[in-house]
Amino acid sequence: MSEQLNLNTQSLEHQVSLAKLGNQKALEAVIHSVQHDIYGIALRFFWHPHDAEDATQEILIKVITNLGGFRGESAFKTWVYRIASNTLLILNKKRMEKQAMSFDEFADDLANGLSSNLMHTECSLDDQLLLEEVKIGCTLAMLMCLDRKHRLSYILGEIIGLDNAEAAIVLEIKQATYRKQLSRARESISSFMTSQCGLANPKNMCRCSKRVDTALKLGRVDPDNLLFAHSLSKVKSSPSLLKKVKQLEDARHSAELYRSKSLPAPSQDFIIWLRKVISNKSMDMTIKN
Repeated sequence: MSEQLNLNTQSLEHQVSLAKLGNQKALEAVIHSVQHDIYGIALRFFWHPHDAEDATQEILIKVITNLGGFRGESAFKTWVYRIASNTLLILNKKRMEKQAMSFDEFADDLANGLSSNLMHTECSLDDQLLLEEVKIGCTLAMLMCLDRKHRLSYILGEIIGLDNAEAAIVLEIKQATYRKQLSRARESISSFMTSQCGLANPKNMCRCSKRVDTALKLGRVDPDNLLFAHSLSKVKSSPSLLKKVKQLEDARHSAELYRSKSLPAPSQDFIIWLRKVISNKSMDMTIKN
């Protein structure tokens, strides 16, 4: 217990040093410090939690097995983000990418099937979860309208909040190139949300509450197996968060809207898998020095 407490109070870089020497507790602490961020990036990049978990597993395996190659030339998380980015960009297309739409096609899709059945704040808790499922699924789907390099640039810069210099290092491109990619991605997302999304602009026709019936009929939402909305407490906090988002300047609406949405944690099966991997890597000392 005292060893774990000491590890928690030590710097991440020091924990990395201990992990490279085969200290299992340090390795657990190191992976715990980055796994949520990696999964969040992967989920926003691929939309579906199962695909995000698969990608996160591959990324974490690379982080663990190549830990000995970390020389401290950049911050540890920058090094991890580089591994994550390189991995995501070369993985085969996932299920949502295979059916991704352009922004124009997505706008047409949003305009069709709007129900007159508008959910209100007094709807049941189950209905509130369905509504939150549609909100999160829709905002993540907007990201899929971007190609991979612009999607990743937007996630790193606008959602994760890396500055231009660090994001350029992560993507291994020039800062000027990164700024152009981020600017294009930001403009595309912001323009689409401002013109189409009812969360970003109340004047827009589309309302998530009008799309729940259509999402259920089309099988895009399974009420018995929700992908994104699991916490009622987080759902109840959503209106106040959205109110704060709408008080911001238009240019900041989009990124803050993404940050305001609480994403689900990896499944229990993923956590069990990760513990086994950490234990095995520590026991057989396969971490490269």
